Order: sequence, then C-alpha cells, then structure tokens
Amino acid sequence: MSRAATTTTAYGTAGRGARPRRTALLRWSPLAPATLLLLLFLAGPIGYCVYIAFTDMQLTGQESASFVGLDNFRHAFGDPAFLNAVVLTLVFTLVSSILGQNTLGLALAALMQRASRAVRTLTGAVVITAWVLPEIVAGFLLYTFFERRGTLNAILDWLHLPSQNWLFTLPILAVSFANVWRGTAFSMLIYSAALSGIPQEVTESAEVDGASGRQRLWHVTLPMIRRSIGTNLMLNTLQTLSVFGLIWAMTRGGPGSRSQTLPVFMYDQAFLKSLIGYGTAVALLLLVVGALFSVVYLRLLREEV
Repeated sequence: MSRAATTTTAYGTAGRGARPRRTALLRWSPLAPATLLLLLFLAGPIGYCVYIAFTDMQLTGQESASFVGLDNFRHAFGDPAFLNAVVLTLVFTLVSSILGQNTLGLALAALMQRASRAVRTLTGAVVITAWVLPEIVAGFLLYTFFERRGTLNAILDWLHLPSQNWLFTLPILAVSFANVWRGTAFSMLIYSAALSGIPQEVTESAEVDGASGRQRLWHVTLPMIRRSIGTNLMLNTLQTLSVFGLIWAMTRGGPGSRSQTLPVFMYDQAFLKSLIGYGTAVALLLLVVGALFSVVYLRLLREEV
C-alpha cells in the first residue's frame, strides 16, 4: 500500500473515531449548566455537611472547629436519647406509613372504584385537601383535634366515653395518626391509577370461577399492582422519615422525648443545643436509614421483574 493511501486510511479512521465523540459532546452540552448548578448547590452543601459531621462545630461559644473523626458517631450510638429517637422513628414510620397510609390509601382506592361519581368526588376532595395543606397548618389542626379541650375529647364526652390528654398519654400514636390523615391522599392516587389499569376481564373471570372478594383481592388484584405497592411504600417511607414540621407543631418531640423522632432530635441537638457537628452526624445517620429502606424496596422490586 502506498504512503498516500496509508495516510488517507489513518485520517479516515481518526475521523470516524472523532465524530462520535463530537456528537456525544454536543448531545451532553445542553446539560452542562444544570450539572454545574447541581454540583454547586447540591453536591457542595452535602460535601460540606459531611465535613461538619466529623468536627466539633458549635453555633455559640467556640472560636474555631476542630476535626474529631468518628467521635460524633460513637457518641450517637452510646447516647440513650439517640437510640430512643431511632426506635420512635421506626415506630412512627411503621404505624403511619407502611401500615397507615399504605393500607388506608389502598382501601379508599378500592372503595372509590365501586362508588358513585358524587361519592368519588366528595371523598377525593376531602382526602386531597388534607394532603395539599402545608405541614405546619396540618400540625396545628391535628393539635386542636387531640388537645385536652379539643375536638376528639368533645366527641368522647358527648358519647359519655372517658377522655384523656392524648398528646401526653399517647404522643407518638397521635402524631402517627396525624401523618396518616395528611399523607393518605398520595397512596390513594397511586392505587387508583394502578387499579384502573387492571383489565376488567381478569376480575370478571375470577368472579365467574367462583372466587370470593378476598380471594380476588389476594390472588388477582394485589399481584397485578405489586410494583405500584413497592413504589408507593418506598416513596411514603422516605417522606415519613423526614417529617419534622407536623411533629414539631403538635408536640415538639414531647412530653419529654416520647415523640422525638430523628429529625426532631437532630434539630434539637443542632439548633437548640448549638451542637452543629453532632446534629449533622445524626442527619447523616438518618440518611443512611433512608438509604437502607430504599435498598430493601429496590431489591424487592427487582426480584418481582
């Protein structure tokens, strides 16, 4: 082969290799500003928070922070208040999200499938109104419902039933009920869309074959919407783990620390006690808890494919 032919072949190969690279660069260039903003306003603060978690930074009474390594995390796992917050966070998530919002949302969606249009409109309006309310407003509304002189005790007195101070005797259950009341609409909307996607012929065939309502639910409906169930559980769990304003408005984590979940405990340590380093370490541990829940749900969804 001549030198000219060899040179032409080399340039042709190089040109073919450079063309896909230029095409890829042009394709990703519109995303560059968004990527830069994410790195600046998301990755940057997260990285700084990770750094703070390994220091003894305080809001007041300190000239400069020093690096303390894993001391904040060791202190957390040896702190009874932190362990109490972990247990209450798990109880709050289990009762209000996994059992409460998920189950009630599915039940409402199933009932609305058979209800009249007027009932569906009224029920949807009531449930969605609670969802769109700001968290702090919903907290104050539920505070007036559970307070000693509130609506719930007024109803119990009218029924000649014993009343009590619910925010003192059962604070974690009171805030769990409040979160169910506020967040059920999300589950209801997801399950309404999922149930609408089930072919009517499938349920009619099961009914013709003699399957009872419970059997149709367990063997037909739930298997066909299992991916929606997994997605709803994951999103609801992550949202519930971060609930702060609702609990703060109703109980401020009290009485004592009987409704102090991890977000409330983190706020108390970082901003009320000025221990920014320790509070940030707790925030990172809360992030780890959320990541563990996400991994479990994603593995379950992957196994169902």
